[in-house]
Amino acid sequence: MIEILKENLKRAFTLTQELVAHLEEESLTLDLPNLPSNQISGQFWCIVGARESYLKAIEAGEWAGFSCSLKTPRIKLSVIDALTSSFTRLNEIKFENLSEVQKKLAFDLLEHEIQHHGQLIRYVYANRLSFPESWNKRYTV
Repeated sequence: MIEILKENLKRAFTLTQELVAHLEEESLTLDLPNLPSNQISGQFWCIVGARESYLKAIEAGEWAGFSCSLKTPRIKLSVIDALTSSFTRLNEIKFENLSEVQKKLAFDLLEHEIQHHGQLIRYVYANRLSFPESWNKRYTV
C-alpha cells in the first residue's frame, strides 16, 4: 500500500508540473472572473508551500509549520524550479520506513495536491485556457 501512496504522489506531482509547463506565463496572473479568488499563481504558491512543509514534516515525523520558498509565483520558470525541487525531495524519502504518523502526513500531502487539481480545473475552464494531454487522460477535461 505504501508504494501505491508514493506512486500516486509522484503522479500528482507530475500532473501539476505538466499543467504549469503547458500554461502561458501570463495566465499565472488570472483569477476566477467575477468571484472572490486568488490568482492561478497563488494556487501554485500554496502547492509548493504545502509540498515543502509536508515533506519537512514527513522527514521530522511531525508537523513543523507552513513555509514556502517560492517568492515569485508569477514567473513560470520559478514555479517549475520549485516544483522540481520538491519532486526531487519526495524521491529522496524512503517510504518503506515511514511511521504511521509519517504515512498520515504523506496522505495529507496527496489530498492537498489533488484538491488543488480540482481548483485549477475551475481556473482553466473559467479563463478558457486549455489542458495538457495528461490532464485530459487523468481527469477527462
